[in-house]
Amino acid sequence: MDIVIIALAFAAIFVVELPDKTFIATLVLSTKFRPLYVWIGVGLAFAVQTGIAVALGRAASFLPDDLVHGAAGLMFLVGALLLLREARSADAEEGETEDEFAQKAAAKGEVHGAKVILTSFLVLFAAEWGDLSQLLTLSLVAKYESAVSVFIGAWAALLTVSGLAVIVGRVLLAKVKLSVLHYVGAAVCLALALYTAYELFLA
Repeated sequence: MDIVIIALAFAAIFVVELPDKTFIATLVLSTKFRPLYVWIGVGLAFAVQTGIAVALGRAASFLPDDLVHGAAGLMFLVGALLLLREARSADAEEGETEDEFAQKAAAKGEVHGAKVILTSFLVLFAAEWGDLSQLLTLSLVAKYESAVSVFIGAWAALLTVSGLAVIVGRVLLAKVKLSVLHYVGAAVCLALALYTAYELFLA
C-alpha cells in the first residue's frame, strides 16, 4: 500500500463525488429510512462499484505506459469539462433530483432492516454505474498500478461522502451551493490532467 496514492485517490474522488447525484440520493433515502441502514447499503454498493472499477483499471495497466497515461489524462480532462458543464444547471436541478429519488424510495413502500439496506444498495448501484468517480478510479489504478491503495482511498472517500449526506447533508447543501462543489471538482480533475500531461511529455 502507498499512503500517498491512498490520499490522492481519496481527495480526487471526494471532491468529484460530493456534488454528484448520489450524494442527494443518499440524503433523500436517509430521510425515508433508518440512516444507519441506508449508509450500510450505500457503502456496499460503493464497494462493488469501486471493486469493478479497480479490476478494469488493473487490466488496463497492462497496456503500454504512454497509452495508459494518455488515456488517464484524457479521462481527467473530460471529467473537468463534464463538471464545468453540469455546474451551470446544478443548483436549478437539485430539487428535481431530490424529487426523483424520493419517488424511487416511495415506490418501495414500507421497508425495514435488511430491506432498507437492499433498497439503498439497489438505488445507489444503479445511480453510480458508469459514474465519473468510477471512471476516475479506473484511471487512477491504470496510471499508478496500485489497485489496493486506490481502492482504499476511493472507497473511503465514497463512504465519507455518503456519511456526510446521511448526517449533515441538508445543512451542507444549505451552506454550499452544488455549483461551487462542481467547480472545485473540475479544478481537481484539471490539475490531475495537467500533472499527467507533464509526466507524459516533460518528465
